[in-house]
Amino acid sequence: MTKMLLLALGLAFAGSYTAQAQTTATTKAAGPQIKFVEEKYDFGSIKQGDIVDHVFKFKNTGTQPLVISNVQVSCGCTVPDWTKEPIAPGKMGMISAKFNSAGKMGMQTKVLTIESNSAAGAATVSLVGEVKDPSTASATADVNMTDAGKQKTKDGDAKLKAKVKKS
Repeated sequence: MTKMLLLALGLAFAGSYTAQAQTTATTKAAGPQIKFVEEKYDFGSIKQGDIVDHVFKFKNTGTQPLVISNVQVSCGCTVPDWTKEPIAPGKMGMISAKFNSAGKMGMQTKVLTIESNSAAGAATVSLVGEVKDPSTASATADVNMTDAGKQKTKDGDAKLKAKVKKS
């Protein structure tokens, strides 16, 4: 009889432990939670004066609406914009960042600090890349020869035509 009682108690304990573990694993974090698709955007190399415009997407993985109250930037050369209305649980929002490289040179890291009601507190995302001097930056050109002996060169948005002398 004692063995049966111990076996019954053991099975009851194991069953309640398994049910509790499954409930914990499938529930969302309490309160609003912000989860970014990417936390860092590398814009590569640009010429001084170019503007980088990037959108950071995020999801509210919590159980309550997420509200972004402010986005602070590390420098006045970066202008943020963000989803102003509350983001429901499971829905997506965005933060855009426009970086103006005028007057900047070398490696750049622009940090955006997102203030919200997220249970985790403030979050950060960043733009990184290199700003090169436009006079020394190497430009890549697409060159095509036409049958008439004219050379067409495309460098960015500028289109140049040059005649080629045949020897």
